[in-house]
Amino acid sequence: ADTYNLSIDAGATYQLTVTWNDSAGDPINLTGFTARMKLKSTYGGDALVSLTEADGLTLGGAAGTVAITISDTLTATLADTAHTKGVYDLEVESSGGVTTRLLEGRWVCSPEVTD
Repeated sequence: ADTYNLSIDAGATYQLTVTWNDSAGDPINLTGFTARMKLKSTYGGDALVSLTEADGLTLGGAAGTVAITISDTLTATLADTAHTKGVYDLEVESSGGVTTRLLEGRWVCSPEVTD
C-alpha cells in the first residue's frame, strides 16, 4: 500500500481522489469492486469514521480511481472527541474476494473555530 497522511479540517468536507495503477502505470479497472475505509485513533481501536460506496467512497471503474469524501458533519465529530489524530487505511475488494490495501497512513484533524 502507498502511504499518505491526511490533514483534515474539522467542520469542512474532506475530499481526495486516488488512482490505482498497475506496474506499467495504467489504471486498474475497478468495475465490480467494493471499497471500504476506516479512521481510528489507534490500530485495533473503534472506528471514528467508516466509509463505503454508500456513504463517501466513489469508484471510478475503468479510470481506476477511488474518490474519498468525508462530510463536514463527520469531520466535525473527529474534533469533538479526545482523539484529533490517528490511523487509517483504504481497501478495495474484487468480485472474486481478493482484498488490496491501496492507501494507509496517519490522519490529523485541526479543530474548528467557526461553527
